[in-house]
Amino acid sequence: MRIVNKIEAKTPQIPRRKRVAAYARVSMESERLQHSLSAQVSFYSSLIQSNPAWEYVGVYADNGITGTKTEAREEFNRMIADCEAGKIDIVLTKSISRFARNTVDLLNTVRRLKELGVSVQFEKERIDSLTEDGELMLTLLASFAQEEIRSLSDNVKWGTRKRFEKGIPNGRFQIYGYRWEGDHLVIHEEEAKIVRLIYDNYMNGLSAETTEKQLAEMGVKSYKGQHFGNTSIRQILGNITYTGNLLFQK
Repeated sequence: MRIVNKIEAKTPQIPRRKRVAAYARVSMESERLQHSLSAQVSFYSSLIQSNPAWEYVGVYADNGITGTKTEAREEFNRMIADCEAGKIDIVLTKSISRFARNTVDLLNTVRRLKELGVSVQFEKERIDSLTEDGELMLTLLASFAQEEIRSLSDNVKWGTRKRFEKGIPNGRFQIYGYRWEGDHLVIHEEEAKIVRLIYDNYMNGLSAETTEKQLAEMGVKSYKGQHFGNTSIRQILGNITYTGNLLFQK
């Protein structure tokens, strides 16, 4: 009797595509950095979608937020929540300084994601957090990044303090009654007369509304050419620049 062995055809297993997201950040709000953020988003969107082994999840982008703390970064925190929900396998990011400059936050986040099996890949440093030497390299490089931003912060504070010691305000803000000449504010006499009038009225017990009507009758406009409202008058009365005070680290 002939024995026939039936061989079942095996359907080849197609490996599941990795679900990949990216994190992008710029630390200041400006037109140039807005362009930088848009470029990062575009780059990672194209990179992920061009890889047939990857499934595009999205690019999480924070705008105008410093890198020293993670609490305020809404998109970063949303990305972490999606990782915890099992929606992401790999996170791509430009560098350690874009992801976090605080060593403790960095390591806590990376370890948290590692427990979930989520890989964080840092493009600039060429580090994969799931590799054996990944955490060691991250610890060393994050420490350097944190020291760099601390040094930069100290330099900025030192420069600001020196400007205040010399009586130079930090920033070119507009103040009615003054104009900038180099690093110094000089009195604009025509506008200064209005400021003195506002303070005189206040000292004589007149309300901001009364002063508003008086300035309207005089045809006085702000430096933007707008009507002098009582809100603007109160702002002048509360502006410490007119009283001769500049506060450092208020």
